[in-house]
This record gives sequence, C-alpha cells and structure tokens, in this order.
Amino acid sequence: MSLERGESHRLGVRNRSGRFDPGLLLWILPLGFLALFFFYPLTRIFLLSFQRSQVGVLLPIWETLRSSETLRVLGFTIGQAAISTLLTLLIGLPGAYLFGRYEFRGKATLRALSGIPFVLPTVVVAAAFTALLGPRGWINLGLIRLLGLSGPPITFINTLTSILVAHVFYNTTIVLRMVGDFWSHLDPDMEAAARTLGANRYQAWTAVTLPLLSPAILAAALLVFLFDFTSFGVILLLGGPHFATLEVEIYYQTVSLFNLPTAAVLSLLQLACTLILTAIYTRMSNRLSRPITLRRARLTQGRLNTWKRRLGAGILILVLLTLLVSPLAALGLRSFTRYGGAPRGEQVTQGWTLANYQQLAQNPQSSIFYAPPAAAIRNSLIYALTTVILSLLIGAPAAWALVRNGRSRLTRWLDPLLMLPLGTSAVTLGLGFIVALDRPPLDLRASPLLLPVAHTLVAFPFVVRSLAPALASIQPDLRQAASVLGATPRQVLRFIDLPLVGRALLVAAVFAFTISVGEFGATALIARPENPTVPIAIFRSLSQPGAINFGQAMALSTILMAVTAAGMLSIERLRLAEVGEF
Repeated sequence: MSLERGESHRLGVRNRSGRFDPGLLLWILPLGFLALFFFYPLTRIFLLSFQRSQVGVLLPIWETLRSSETLRVLGFTIGQAAISTLLTLLIGLPGAYLFGRYEFRGKATLRALSGIPFVLPTVVVAAAFTALLGPRGWINLGLIRLLGLSGPPITFINTLTSILVAHVFYNTTIVLRMVGDFWSHLDPDMEAAARTLGANRYQAWTAVTLPLLSPAILAAALLVFLFDFTSFGVILLLGGPHFATLEVEIYYQTVSLFNLPTAAVLSLLQLACTLILTAIYTRMSNRLSRPITLRRARLTQGRLNTWKRRLGAGILILVLLTLLVSPLAALGLRSFTRYGGAPRGEQVTQGWTLANYQQLAQNPQSSIFYAPPAAAIRNSLIYALTTVILSLLIGAPAAWALVRNGRSRLTRWLDPLLMLPLGTSAVTLGLGFIVALDRPPLDLRASPLLLPVAHTLVAFPFVVRSLAPALASIQPDLRQAASVLGATPRQVLRFIDLPLVGRALLVAAVFAFTISVGEFGATALIARPENPTVPIAIFRSLSQPGAINFGQAMALSTILMAVTAAGMLSIERLRLAEVGEF
C-alpha cells in the first residue's frame, strides 16, 4: 500500500485515495497560455527561418555551433552574467539584511528609489550613465574644471566596467525585495537559540539563517543571471561594438544581415542554456524549500540602537544611494539643461532651463507617427495594469501548482518551462508574434492586447518566483486544522493561504507592473506607431538628431522616473498596513 502511495505521489497524477488529483487542473491556464503565445510563435518563426536555408536544417546548426565566433559570444555572455550576478549579490545581500532586519527612517523611500532602475528602459539607463560618467558627463566636466585638464580623465562608456555597473544598477532591487522580504519574516529566535547552545555568530548564520534563506537567494540569483545573460540594450548602448552577448548577436544576424537560420540557431542555444539553468535551480530549490515558522515583520525588525549599527547602516545606505540614485539624479539634472555650441565646435551646457519640458508637445521633425508624451504615458499605464492582471491570473495558479505538487515528476518537468520566456530573445519572440498571430481567430497584430500578452510572458515568471517561496513556507498544520474544523478547500484558500501570501502578491504585482512599463525589446517590434509606450517615445527622440529631440528625451525620461517613484513609494506605504503580513 505504501508503495502505491509512493508511486502515485512520484507521478503526481493521483492523490492518496488513488483518484485523479484536481490540483493538476491548476496547470491548465499557465500551460495553455505558454502553448498559445510562446511555443506556437517560436515554432512558426523557427520553421520559417530554417525554410530559408538553402543547405538544409542540420548544416546551419552544426556550422553555427562549431563556429569560434559563437563560442566567443557564448563565453562572454556567461562570463559577464556570472560576474554581474556576483557583484549584485555582493551589494544586494547586505542591503537585504538591512531592509529585512531593521526599521529606520526613510526606509520606504529608499526601497522605492531602489526599484526605479528596474523599470527604466535601457535607452534611458544608457543616457543616465552617459550624463553622469560620459565624456561630457557631470563627473568628467567637474574634474576637467577642477584639475584644469584638456580631456575627460574617466573612460567609462564602451568598457566592460560600464556593462557590469549597469547590470548591478538594474538588478540590485531584485535581491533587496525577494531576499529582504523573506528575511524580514524569519524568526530571529532560531538564531538566538543556536547562540545559546554555544554557536558563535558565524556558525549560527551558516547553520541556521543561510539554509533558510537559500531558496530566496537562489531565486533572486537566477533571475539576476537570466537578465544579465539575455542583456541587449546595456551591451549595445554602453558596451559598444567590442562586446556582444547572444541577444546582441541574434539582433545583428536578424536585422543587419537578415541571416534567419543563424539567428534561429543562436535563439535555440539561448533557450537551451535557459532550460538547463532553470532545471538546476528547480532541483536545488526542491531540496532546500521547506515549511518554516514565519513572523510579522514588525516583530522581527529591530532598531539601529548602537553606534556600530548606525555606522554600518549609514555606509551601506550611502553605497546604495551612490549606485542607484546618482545616475538618476544626473539624468534629471540634464533634463533642465540645454546644449549649445562653443567657439571650437564643442557641445557645452548653457545653463538651467525649462525649455525641454515646454517643447514636449512639439513635433520637430513633423513626423506623422508623432504622439504626445501624455498619450505615451497613458498607453504604458494601461498596458502595465493589464499585464499585472494577466500575470497574476496565470502566475498564481502556476505557483500554487508548483508548491502543491512540488515533488512530482510532472512538476519537475514543467517548472523549468515557466522560466523559458526570460531566456528567449525578444527579437525572435517579436518576429514570432508577427508571423504566427496573423490569422483569425488569432489575428492580434493590430490588437491592443498584443503588447500586454508579450509583457505577461516576461512578467509572470517573476510572479511565480515571488509567490512560490511564500506558499511553500505555509505550515501544513494550518490547512489541516482548518479542514478538521470543517473548512472547504475554497475556504482554506480564502482564509488561510491568501492572507499569508498577500505581501508576496503585492511584490509580484510590483514586478509585473515595472517590467511592463520598462519593456523595450519586443515592444519595439510589435507596438503600433500611433500608440507608442514611453520607452518607444524616448527611443524615437534619442534616435533623431538635434538638441530639441535630445532634450525631449531627457524630459520624458525624468517624467517616467517621477511617475515610477511616486507609484513605488505609494506601494511602500501600502506595505505598512496589516494586509499581507505573515
């Protein structure tokens, strides 16, 4: 009898009574969405790509995979992603400890500021770092005037350093939020008990706290690595022509050379790497995840009541502000300046002005596709809210299914599939949408729903990874006690599970919203010209010559930062309420 139960549990298709497990129905919506809007478009574009090959299918695959150029690009892609991830953890984990274990003045504001970089399009981030550390950036200009130099002393743009710094700038908030939120609910009495039994601070950390934090750290590291692994805009705009990731090479082969067979092979290689990474992560997280006792954050967080704690916190806050805020401040200041020509033809600033904002309603090039910035902001907000709804509707059942059937063979196979959209080329996926979704009843090329669908593909894995640790940490005794007292499964879900994961739901919604607002890769291919998003409007202004266009881009980027900061600060204020607290 126990063997039968073991086999049923291992296969994940029957419950203890031997009947079909209704929990498997949770997979219908997530898998249906992936099949229709991910695998189908990718299959169509891959088939079309290989059909264009005049030497068959296998030869382009073999030639591309054995190419020294492919190996070089793959090596650089993995190397820069690994270094970026380690640097992000190096900065993010101390910040997560500060946010998770201590309450201090300005904490909500700092959390909100840390989330702004994640939403910004790469074109804006490139402009921000150029405004700060570029040849005519604020720091170089200041050093030139201070030291009387003839040229900029700091070379930042088009270097590996710029790539690594930009990736840390982007992704630190992932570690702060995912690890910090989970850390804030760990019972400090467990570590105190280890200290009482004779363990020193290091032993208590490695034997008690670190194993409990491992699922959250692994999840955050995986997401950071995947974003760095598929990096496109940062490499292209800040790294320059000397650096290329798989994503950049796919774009070059598709757009510049129109070599679809090679681009398809590189896309498949990127997908394979993503699948391997997520499979390893799933196997490790299943071993490490376990139900634990969680407490309210207000009961676990202390005060910075000693000078050592205040000094350490002050240094850490200064580092975070320097990394995360200084590029944003440089960009904001640049939006209030105007360039003018110097006698020797150099471009210098001509003082402070509001002209960039006053000219937002102007159409300098008289483009027929011009859309007012207010319309672009409205479009981005509508798409983002729709993405949040779709992501929660699809991601929540998937997260629940992962936790409910986490040890089954079926779940171990399905879990990595949920992460594949994060490792897919935005260029390939955008072309797949254009090719596949062109006939009724799926003729969505002119539909406003196409963009939220594309954004949801990227956002809902974040929802799953934000909700799964919280769901896995719920004590089974709570559900069993509710069932013994007569609660139906629906009542257990409503009165036990949902209140305990409310905070994680809010974090998941934040991720979905910010990803949608800042998404640029796929949006650039499938967005309608007359209905641009804010990133598209900024890119249009930056790609056109002239001081007016550049000023408009800086002004619109600053508006995007302000709207994002206001929204994330409001969310932080909501987090102070009891809703969603463990």
